[in-house]
Amino acid sequence: MTARDSRLHAFRPDLADLRLKGEVAADRFVAGRPARVSVAVADVRKGPRSDSGLNTQLLFGDDVLVFEDVEGYAWLQSERDGYVGYVAAGDLSPRGAEPTHVVVATRTFIYPGPDMKLPRTGALSIGSRISVTGQAETRGTHYALLPSGEAVVAQHLAPLGTKAEDFVSVAERLIDTPYLWGGSSAFGIDCSGLVQLSMLMTGRDVLRDSDMQAEALGAPLDPGNDCSALRRGDLVFWKGHVAIMTDPNLMIHANGHTMTVAREGLREAIARIGYLYGGPTGFRRP
Repeated sequence: MTARDSRLHAFRPDLADLRLKGEVAADRFVAGRPARVSVAVADVRKGPRSDSGLNTQLLFGDDVLVFEDVEGYAWLQSERDGYVGYVAAGDLSPRGAEPTHVVVATRTFIYPGPDMKLPRTGALSIGSRISVTGQAETRGTHYALLPSGEAVVAQHLAPLGTKAEDFVSVAERLIDTPYLWGGSSAFGIDCSGLVQLSMLMTGRDVLRDSDMQAEALGAPLDPGNDCSALRRGDLVFWKGHVAIMTDPNLMIHANGHTMTVAREGLREAIARIGYLYGGPTGFRRP
């Protein structure tokens, strides 16, 4: 049996994904049941409990495969990035109409009908996928209609498959978003979540955690003397942390120092972080 990362492969001693049969040991193997995230943000936890640690999050419209329902939680795997964990069963629904559009505004509201003066019924993060069934216009504002009859401002959406040109520009739009360990949305995000979500908007599905990104995302980079070879879009890694270069001297990252997505000088960050955690462990160019 080969070693597998349990964050990216659904297996436990008692149960495993049928696709892993012959590759991992488990008492039984099951095929995953297709489902879809039906809330704005679904927490993916380490265990089937509300007090279990947050590993990552899924967005509205993300597709998953469910392998077990236990104690009000679904043990599942995200089809977008392969992450495995436990999600509250109420955050999932059977797959219905296929998504047609993606949210491209940083955040947007859901209304009970096509009128921004109506009390909002929800909110969605950038990167969420929705099915649009019609259009409406009220007082000059165009709305996209959802299967539920609810509405979203149309200019906050783009057809599925639309790609931003520059993932760094997407990350810059998320400045001042609160830091959240395990966060993956515009409501709260961590360092590797910022990289993943920003690249998602350019059409790139990348792995979730910073150690995965440090190993597999792009190609290793020699930063040169005094990091002089770095350019916009390069990634700087520390143990358990990643930042995005916005120019040769400045970076953006979701961090526990400011507890936000913030800009910081590279040299200042190296000195500040090094005091507690050591220097950068690597550089990559996506």
